[in-house]
Amino acid sequence: MSFRFKAVAAAALSLATLATSGLAQAADLTVKAPKKAADLPFFLVIDNRVSFSWMPKGTDPGMWSVRPDGSINGTTAKQVYSFTHFDLWQYGTNFFTISMFKSGKNDPANPCTAPGVTITGGAADCAGATEIYGLFRSTFGWNEIFNTKAFTMGPLHNISFEVGMDANTENNFLAPAKRDVVAGLQFAFDLPYKGYINVAPLMYYEFLNHNAFTQCGLFGAGVAGVTCNSDGNVSYKPTWAVEINYYMDLGFLPPNMQFWSISGRAGWYGPKGDSNGLPALSGIGRFSTTSKTELNSEPIRLTFDASKAVWGDKYSHFVDLWVAYRYWQNKFGLDHNAMPGVCTVAATGQSTKSCTESTVYGGVTVKF
Repeated sequence: MSFRFKAVAAAALSLATLATSGLAQAADLTVKAPKKAADLPFFLVIDNRVSFSWMPKGTDPGMWSVRPDGSINGTTAKQVYSFTHFDLWQYGTNFFTISMFKSGKNDPANPCTAPGVTITGGAADCAGATEIYGLFRSTFGWNEIFNTKAFTMGPLHNISFEVGMDANTENNFLAPAKRDVVAGLQFAFDLPYKGYINVAPLMYYEFLNHNAFTQCGLFGAGVAGVTCNSDGNVSYKPTWAVEINYYMDLGFLPPNMQFWSISGRAGWYGPKGDSNGLPALSGIGRFSTTSKTELNSEPIRLTFDASKAVWGDKYSHFVDLWVAYRYWQNKFGLDHNAMPGVCTVAATGQSTKSCTESTVYGGVTVKF
């Protein structure tokens, strides 16, 4: 279940927010433009992009295998296909992304519960799993809502209300079906060279997910709500979150090399209760199934504006080539030091290396 990819469209956000001198200036457009406000288009900026990337060392918690030398392989290569949409209107912004992640066989599709193994213990050569993940974020700027510039001071560019939601589905045995909502504020700050950094403290509520391994009847009758979930669906407690994203052109480079930019993101999500939704089975120590604070980040992405380099400023960011580093600890809130059978080997406590993702990956993004 890969993220919350708010900075995947960092270049789009930069073009949209900074080409018009930033979000705080959306209201100014209605004053300075020669047209009347009513004549302005509803969307001041629309930016659509598609991306392909390859991730050599992705992970999916609980999906691991043992190499011939006895070491654990908890990673899998993933192909990622994404569509992103960004728009700017009079009162704020909307961002939407949907991605498909195609894993290798070390992250198998149903009916395998682990590489080469089905729920009955039989051998099977299952294809890699396919996941669809969607994310939406929308902001409403205070400067625009209240028709003021009071929320612009020093490096602070604007304060906004922010709302959003995430959803996913995956065809592995776990069959996750995540649904969550977020709400809070976003503080937008300016950086040099037409850059920005946005900081959003949020409430995060994952109100529905699915975990086939907790289904009543799978391992005996069980007691619904105590030792198993009647339909496999899991709900969690509301918790806190902080999402950050940034973008900056490398404007200090010589003019003939100003095709480069950096961007990044990070999201912290607080503990949301027992990871299985079954406190009676939480346990202690390395047998704990209590959720932990999750860090989902791409601290840096280096982007080369290939279309600008080849065809000039008019085609800036029509074709981007990029490389990034991705770090995701306690993936999905699972404790990478506990969660027996998932993040650790139940019998020994040895890490399965599947609940922390650390990988360099790269891709190409095309605007249309």
